[in-house]
Amino acid sequence: MTTRARSKLNVKQVASLTLPGVYSDGGGLYLRIRKSGRSWFYVGTLNGKRMEMGLGSALDVTLAKAREKAAAARMLVLEGQDPRVLAKLDPKKDAPVTFGSFAMKFLDDIENGFRNSKHRQQWRNTLKTYAGPLFELPIAAVNTDNVLDVLRPIWLTKAETASRVRGRIERVLDAAKAKGLRDGENPARGRGHLDLLLPKRDRTRVKHHAALPFTEIAAFMIELRTRGATSARAIEFTILTAARSGETRGITWGEIDLATKVWTVPASRMKAGAVHQVPLSEAALAILAAVRPDDAQPSEIVFPAPRGGFMSDMAMSKLLKRMGQANITVHGFRSTFRDWAGEVTEFGREEIELALAHTIGSSTERAYRRGRALEKRREVMDAWAVYCAS
Repeated sequence: MTTRARSKLNVKQVASLTLPGVYSDGGGLYLRIRKSGRSWFYVGTLNGKRMEMGLGSALDVTLAKAREKAAAARMLVLEGQDPRVLAKLDPKKDAPVTFGSFAMKFLDDIENGFRNSKHRQQWRNTLKTYAGPLFELPIAAVNTDNVLDVLRPIWLTKAETASRVRGRIERVLDAAKAKGLRDGENPARGRGHLDLLLPKRDRTRVKHHAALPFTEIAAFMIELRTRGATSARAIEFTILTAARSGETRGITWGEIDLATKVWTVPASRMKAGAVHQVPLSEAALAILAAVRPDDAQPSEIVFPAPRGGFMSDMAMSKLLKRMGQANITVHGFRSTFRDWAGEVTEFGREEIELALAHTIGSSTERAYRRGRALEKRREVMDAWAVYCAS
């Protein structure tokens, strides 16, 4: 046990030692005396190999400070981390780069690659909300256990969110390695790493957006039309166009071409990041005519919130609850449309998938199909409007 003893030296001994050599204080801390000077160093075992780390000149570093540095290095080694990586940063010039500071700077650098401000904010919010425990850690020191501590509480209860958090942490750490701030494998890597350490998910528990059976859509539309709220018109328009709620809530008058009866959604507002054209049925056009002000400007929102600006997704959900339909979602109406088109009609799969703005085939094939399928999709949307009014 004597070999593990610590604090063998005292201040007077350190001052009186003059003979060149190495003197142990215990716990891996040593004082080296040479003709050229006196210095502290730490010796430990990392991944089965001996490692040595300088702790500074004995002229500048006291015995007490040397013990603090050795204790900090020892803790990192016990966690499987290399304290020399952090020591590369000069504490007189730079504090260790933390995960949080690097992540936010990284997002600033790449945010122009996001489709819109919503996605930029989602990245920040996701990391701040769920990866908060990593923010104060030096990015060079983030390890597998740290990542697991973040993911375990949400891995089974918020599966989709957890997957996004893992992927975003992985990308931040990859960027840090590319900048020379990290070494070794990425501890947030999923396949062949974290998937071996986290519990398997029950795929049968994956939740989908609750949808109204298509056989009930006509009765639902009759009741919906008795509602006078703008959110009711927005839902009705969303159903008739098989659009996502966000696409409807962000629609402006400048996106509507009444002459060709087409709604063109810009790529910046589409999930797939590509322009999407929606043929408008007479029923959809009637809704637009009913809500259009006489002095409508191209930049104005078609379905604004009561106090102006974008309508919230919650406003549409609340209306469904007031109608006694709390068990369905606005997004679920896309499934209602898909089920109707697939089970009742003879329209081709391509027209149906394109009507839902789903990605099919290569970019060349998609461009060709969009050009060829617009009028075919008009037939789909017209038939859907007739069915909803039947």
